[in-house]
Amino acid sequence: MPNVGPMELIIILIIALVVFGPKRLPELGRSLGNGMREFKDSVTGRGADDDEPPPESEPPDATAPQQLPSSTGGSETGDEQPAPSRRA
Repeated sequence: MPNVGPMELIIILIIALVVFGPKRLPELGRSLGNGMREFKDSVTGRGADDDEPPPESEPPDATAPQQLPSSTGGSETGDEQPAPSRRA
């Protein structure tokens, strides 16, 4: 297998710059680095294990009053009586 020297790396970088452009090249490098880091962490066993269950979220506060939706359309306090129905 031939050795890759500095001249070959420069040519590869110039081709990548022409193909992807100067704005996308840093983004591609960043995502490639993140992917390599995730792969290395999964191989070495570092990081979060998939076998463990996710942490449970806190239950809602039991002392907080819960508001139920009103079917009569009255005020939120419930002090008003529904309007009497009219018969013709």
